[in-house]
Amino acid sequence: MKRVELSKAYNPKEFEGPIYSQWESASAFGPKHSDKDPYVIVIPPPNVTGVLHMGHGLNNSLQDVLIRYERMTGRPTLWLPGTDHAGIATQNVVDRMLRQRGIDRLELGREAFVEETWKVKDSHQKTIINQLKKIGSSCDWSRERFTLDEGLSRAVREVFVSLYEKGLVYRSNYLVNWCVSCGTALSDDEVEHREISGRLYRIRYPFADGSGCIEIATTRPETMLGDTAVAVNPEDERYADLIGRTLMLPLAEREIPIVADSYVSMEFGTGMVKITPAHDPNDWEIGKRHSLEEVNILNPDGTLSEAVPYKYRGMKALQARKAVVEDLISGGFFIGESDHQHQVGHCYRCDTVIEPYLSDQWFVSMESMAQKALKAWEDGKIKFYPKRWENTYTHWLKHIRDWCISRQLWWGHRIPVWYCRSCGEITVSRVDVSVCASCSSEDIRQDDDVLDTWFSSWLWPFSTLGWPDDTEDLKQFFPTNTLVTGYDIIFFWVARMIMASLEFMGEVPFRDIYITGLVRDIEGKKMSKSAGNGIDPLEVVDIYGADAMRFTLSFMAAQGQDILINMDSFKMGSRFCNKIWNAARFILMNLEGAELLDVDRSRFTAMDRWIFHRLSEAAGQTAAAFSSFRFNDASQTVYEFFWNDVCDWYIEASKPSLYSSDADERNRCVSVLLEVLKQSMSLLHPFVPFITEEIYQKLPNTEGLVIEAPYPVYRKEDIDAANADAASRMQEAVRGIRTLRSEFTIPPEKKIKAVIRTEPGFPAAAFFQQHRSLIASFVNAESLEIAEHIDDAAGSVPVSGIGYEALVYVRDSIDVEKETAKLKKEQKQLSSQLKSVQGKLSNDAFLSRAPASVIEKEQGKQQEFEERLEKISRYLSDLA
Repeated sequence: MKRVELSKAYNPKEFEGPIYSQWESASAFGPKHSDKDPYVIVIPPPNVTGVLHMGHGLNNSLQDVLIRYERMTGRPTLWLPGTDHAGIATQNVVDRMLRQRGIDRLELGREAFVEETWKVKDSHQKTIINQLKKIGSSCDWSRERFTLDEGLSRAVREVFVSLYEKGLVYRSNYLVNWCVSCGTALSDDEVEHREISGRLYRIRYPFADGSGCIEIATTRPETMLGDTAVAVNPEDERYADLIGRTLMLPLAEREIPIVADSYVSMEFGTGMVKITPAHDPNDWEIGKRHSLEEVNILNPDGTLSEAVPYKYRGMKALQARKAVVEDLISGGFFIGESDHQHQVGHCYRCDTVIEPYLSDQWFVSMESMAQKALKAWEDGKIKFYPKRWENTYTHWLKHIRDWCISRQLWWGHRIPVWYCRSCGEITVSRVDVSVCASCSSEDIRQDDDVLDTWFSSWLWPFSTLGWPDDTEDLKQFFPTNTLVTGYDIIFFWVARMIMASLEFMGEVPFRDIYITGLVRDIEGKKMSKSAGNGIDPLEVVDIYGADAMRFTLSFMAAQGQDILINMDSFKMGSRFCNKIWNAARFILMNLEGAELLDVDRSRFTAMDRWIFHRLSEAAGQTAAAFSSFRFNDASQTVYEFFWNDVCDWYIEASKPSLYSSDADERNRCVSVLLEVLKQSMSLLHPFVPFITEEIYQKLPNTEGLVIEAPYPVYRKEDIDAANADAASRMQEAVRGIRTLRSEFTIPPEKKIKAVIRTEPGFPAAAFFQQHRSLIASFVNAESLEIAEHIDDAAGSVPVSGIGYEALVYVRDSIDVEKETAKLKKEQKQLSSQLKSVQGKLSNDAFLSRAPASVIEKEQGKQQEFEERLEKISRYLSDLA
């Protein structure tokens, strides 16, 4: 064989791009025919106008780890990619771009605006796909979907019409969440509630007959213009004689009744509540119970409507609030105001305060579908990782409300409903219509609204596979296996996908749901544009490479925990990739003149048997970790195997044979080393795909691509527990001697004299004897004796192990007087520190006031100081 040259320095920019192109050219990402069950993941489709952030980096890296692993186990594997049209977000982006060009959306018109949006979509979609490829996502791009493509649009219509025919889709004049900035209704789940500092205003409402007044309180005095009653609790004796009387609504000069309703709390405030049915969900319910008028005081743009006195028409809410308060004061109706903390809903997209707004909207009745989704969980058909997220899922389903699915936008799936101007009937159709289904009139118009983005997303697991057609993909790949997503869309998306799949496919869309943690900055703060603490995954790739980013994130992805990182965090993954590169480079540069032999296990050395034992264990542990989505455990397993077992021990142990003048032994050693490297590349591939592919193809003992190679498995025949235990004892002895060298600051290049005294019956004694020269090289000993009896231990310091004791003759390697002085100085310092800690821990005041974590930290210090002092005492005794 010829030596194989790898670049001296690991430089991922040289090969990551070409490697990805090679995978694509080889059609390596599509599912291959196999008798095994398929493994399928549908990607959570990123918004088409977005760019990948570190959350995407984590989510897609973990999905790719799973996909690559399952592909290598021989299963037909499909990772189905796509993007989401993201109605509100995309329309806002395009609207903003047009305004910058001096173009008004309304003047442009719907058709032209949608054309502009498709152009933006095409541009952004290419960017997102390229970003996903850049981080190594091995999606089957031939099956890429978009939530507004022709097939998915047909699925959306089929679902809308089917639900309408079942009576589960209906239109109603209802109180909805209205974003005046986006100009559309939002579902309850799209409203983010948070506490704000506001004001509580106290106002007099006079009786209509002039006999006095009552007091009410409100945080939004401008809404009083839409009041149609004041309510009291029927059990409240204070107001029993007031029920049925009428009040004169200040400023509006309109009479309103006092009604009795059990919703009103007698303990809160005065026990009297103003009722504004068109602008508060609870008031809406009270209004229905008492047949109250619904006065809508708002226009869609958030200005006050013609339902209010002329003076306030056209004012924005805050402007009207100020004017109303001023007029209440001048009219003698104002009592006072005070600070008040209260929850206020905000738009999840633009953060505008949400207005409860009365309008005609389309809804989906959710109760029956929610019950099916709840039962699927109860029957164990779905499983969350971590399990605690099941509480979020079940709570939402148990308290579900009907879903407002209409949006007052232009970008999206237009609602397939046509209104007839001639007869007033509606036509709901799977295909576009030109005449009324009731009277055949051509004087019809389609509903202007579009469907909520999530109405297409909830069909994603089966619509992307060709439904409503009975396609081969649908037959083979549905249901899918795993969903990897964030906790913030458990109700937006996860629960709805389960409901839709049960309703239209009769089964759940996936079994396993892995909920990732949040990626936060190093101080634990959520990353965001506004905070300026975000990390661009492509910047990480540019600096460290995709493999370094992927491995770092996977290594840190402990189930149920957020990931705290900064840019320096990715040095960990980069160091690991450098280790892989350098180890491979070392082996490949030592091939010159060697002959590649078939690996003959009968000729294995004890260390050969040990490394294949460890490989088998690592493969088994990795498979077990993947089965329960413990990405950090899987990553740590392969890391420790390659860094510690392969690099630190096995390659070092192989060097005598690698440099041997015995050609047969050298050939045998090189061939086994290459097999270990080959299997290591397969083991590591799901985590660091680019570097492993680059190295794998350079190996003289491989064919094809590592992405298509079999994944290492646990092999019982490779397990040799006794040999592995002996090797572990040897490693323990080496580490102990190395630690002693370090503590006595013996220079690495200085050779030492050491003896290992074994107890009678020590099971690893023969292994120690067999590897005496190897142990000596590991600890840089000029002489190493291994025996049960040692005649002369003078001048040595012992390192104890189970069944043996290593004696290092440090006197020959150090300045005893200088070392003794150093140890005594450290002993004095530690004694002082120990005394201080003991003083704290014996102080009742400290123990009663300090947090448990602080006390625990001090106790840890005490133990550390005591152990070190004990060791120093032994060293001083040995040197005396």
